[in-house]
Amino acid sequence: MLTNKISKPSSLLTVTALAGVVSAIAIPAQADQWRGWNIHPPSYPNSVALESFADEVAEKTEGRIEPKVYHNAVLGDQPDAIEQTRNGALDFANFNMGPMGPIVPATNILSLPFIFKSPDDMYRVMDGEIGDRFADALEEKNLVALSWFGSGARSLYNTDHPVQTPADVEGLKVRVMNNDLYVQMIDELGGNATPMAYSEVYQSLKTGVIDGAENNYPSFESSGHYEVATYYSLTEHLILPECLCVAKSTWEALSDEDRGIVREAAENAAEEQRRLWEEQAQHSRQLVVDAGVEINEVDDKAAFQARMQPIYADFVEQHPDLETLVEDIQAAQE
Repeated sequence: MLTNKISKPSSLLTVTALAGVVSAIAIPAQADQWRGWNIHPPSYPNSVALESFADEVAEKTEGRIEPKVYHNAVLGDQPDAIEQTRNGALDFANFNMGPMGPIVPATNILSLPFIFKSPDDMYRVMDGEIGDRFADALEEKNLVALSWFGSGARSLYNTDHPVQTPADVEGLKVRVMNNDLYVQMIDELGGNATPMAYSEVYQSLKTGVIDGAENNYPSFESSGHYEVATYYSLTEHLILPECLCVAKSTWEALSDEDRGIVREAAENAAEEQRRLWEEQAQHSRQLVVDAGVEINEVDDKAAFQARMQPIYADFVEQHPDLETLVEDIQAAQE
């Protein structure tokens, strides 16, 4: 009697368990939908590389992860996107290190004028152990940097004359990004730094509210600034890396296998972005030259670099813990 009484529930449990197994087999696992932030339009080198990253991740994870890139900053401006990625509301993003300083103080080093001698030097430094140290600092703020993009070298342009020496900057009203280091840079050259929204620069150049600005070739060309500022001087004072970053919470939820896939896709995307960037820079340069812009080499960059010493001294005084990292970056390029 006892055996009969317990056999029925046992049978029911077996049937239920089997049904659960069949159900699990019949229903495929739902894909993890990733949202990615990007400030640039779809045709931009960074955008193309991000789409390649998304495609490679989706293909190699066999659809377990399906990243989607949202271009043109439709999910918010960069400060907002940084916070959204840190808290996991966004899964991945391409961030310039310029605005990252308020969140990750170590990245302010990358905004020091002339910290890198060339884009190639920047890539070599950031791809190595020093780049890993910046990645560690980002990870402490819940951002996992998987690879480093480039954004070219920023140079001065203005409406009045070529810049060959620091004396040529004296008195010029120059638009800069809203960062104290950039304001200090122009001030040390004798110019009048004017932080201003990027969207206001064209009209301000045209009307004489400002005399000049600073940026890379693709931005100089795509913004139309070359139409009103016809002197472009290759100071190459800022060479800012960018990261392809994943939210730490998103990263930690991945299996080891999928982490490997995502990291490899990010590194491949960086290679593509750098190649496309160089092609775009050369294309933009030719366009502005054909439009009549005068481009001049700066023969003595050391004179500009010497003017930056007070900026470095102030930075180290305010951030003594970062002095070794500044010195290591400089030593890596000797």
